[in-house]
This record gives sequence, structure tokens and C-alpha cells, in this order.
Amino acid sequence: MAPSRLPEILARHHQDVLKEWVALQLASGSRRADRLKEDDLREQSRQFLDAVTIALQKGAPRDVSGADWTDVRELLASISSSRAAQGFTPRETAAFVFSLKQPIFASLRKDLTDAQALADETWTASLLMDDLGLYVTDTYQKAREEVIRRQQEELIELSTPVVKLWDGILAVPLIGTLDSARTQIVMESLLQQIVETGSGMAIIDITGVPTVDTLVAQHLLKTVAAARLMGADCIISGVRPQIAQTIVHLGVDLGDVITKPSLAHALALAFKRTGVVVAKSATATA
Repeated sequence: MAPSRLPEILARHHQDVLKEWVALQLASGSRRADRLKEDDLREQSRQFLDAVTIALQKGAPRDVSGADWTDVRELLASISSSRAAQGFTPRETAAFVFSLKQPIFASLRKDLTDAQALADETWTASLLMDDLGLYVTDTYQKAREEVIRRQQEELIELSTPVVKLWDGILAVPLIGTLDSARTQIVMESLLQQIVETGSGMAIIDITGVPTVDTLVAQHLLKTVAAARLMGADCIISGVRPQIAQTIVHLGVDLGDVITKPSLAHALALAFKRTGVVVAKSATATA
């Protein structure tokens, strides 16, 4: 089988291919002018076409997983990651590669007059672009999943603040489902604040936790136990009647953990235990 002429033809028409490819991308709207500048698009296109041309001259056109295509894969991974972070869709990201087919096909038609040779080289180029397009889609998906994972972690951290209510008294208002990953963040944040503030009381408020099952109860007990090891007593507040009934039905033993129906009740107990006296001012009703 004769070697492919694609590397030779692509190198000869390099500038024309690049010019037509950039024009196609600008006309299609896949660039997203609000997120990717035209100069950046031109530079990405130039770098990618240069890398593909060099890789084709080194090895087999279809072996995009080989060492000769390492630079191309790394460049596509970088482009995919940046576009995933910028909010491009998978279709828009893949279009960066697939839109290169048209100018490549046009170059092949200019140089190849034999119908069979043209068909063979067109098929080779099409398969190559398909492989690279699938690769960029895969890397985009991985990059997008990483962005989502980081955002979820940030949301969890933001949704589990440790608040200093008073000298020596901390509170952790929990909202939403309490799972293992979130429990670990709650525990770490609470223990860190206990150390930094020297607090001896911590209130874990579960008013915003929709349901409490055996797993959630175990997570709460672990957090209480960890705080105690750091020398802080814990009070669980926000125990509504429905939650109390659920805990009883599940047979969960909270041991000697103190519970209160509301944050206000828990704070009053914390004041009492720390010797804080709250009195209404004589001028409060004046």
C-alpha cells in the first residue's frame, strides 16, 4: 500500500488551510466571541495545525495514540480544559477539530486528480479528524467533570460555615443532606475553629437538615466525638418532633449527647454552662 500523501499536501497548502479554517470558525459562531477573542482563536488554530502537520510527517496518520502525536494530544487537552472552564458546550469544542475537515478536503481536491487516490486520502483525513475529534470530546468531558467537582466542593465549604456566636461558643448551621464527604469538611472546619478560638462549646444546628437517618445520625455522633477530643462540649439543636420520632424508630443511641429543639434553646444552655448571664436592660422598653 502506497504511503499517504496527506502529510505532503497539508504541508504544501498549510497557509491556505489555516486561513480557510479560521474563516469557517469565525463564520460558524462556534468561537463564542464573548468568551474567546479572535486573536486567541487564530493562535490556537495555528498551533494545532502546526502540531498535526509535524505529527503527520513523523508517523502513521491514524495512530493518534502514539508517541508522535503526544504534542497534539497535549495541545487538545489544554484547549478542551480552557473551553470547558469558559463554558463552551461539547459540540462547540468538538467543532474546533471537525471544522478542519473542509479545508483539508479542498486541498486534497486541488492536488489529486485520480478519483481513487482522492477517495483514499479523503477517507484517511476524515478518520484522522474523527479520532482527534473524539479525543477532544473525551478530554472536554473529563475537564468539565473536574470543574463540576471543584464547584461542588466549594459549595459544600460555603454551606458549612463555623460561626462564632460568643466568646467560647461556636455554631455550625447545617443545611441540606449530610453525607460522608460533607461530614469530613464540617468536622475539619469545626476542629480548626475550636483550636483557633479556644472555644469550649459548639452548637451543631440541624434545623436545615430535611431528614435524619441512621447514617446522618452516625455522622453527627462522629463530629461530636471529634469535638470532645479537642476539649469542646457539643449541643445538637434543631431537633424537630419528626426528627426525634425518626431517631427513636431507628433505634439510634445518641448516648449522652445533649439535644435542643432550637438554636435559641441551645445558645441559652451554652450561656449557662459558660457562666454568661444575659439580662434585659432597664432602658430596653423605654
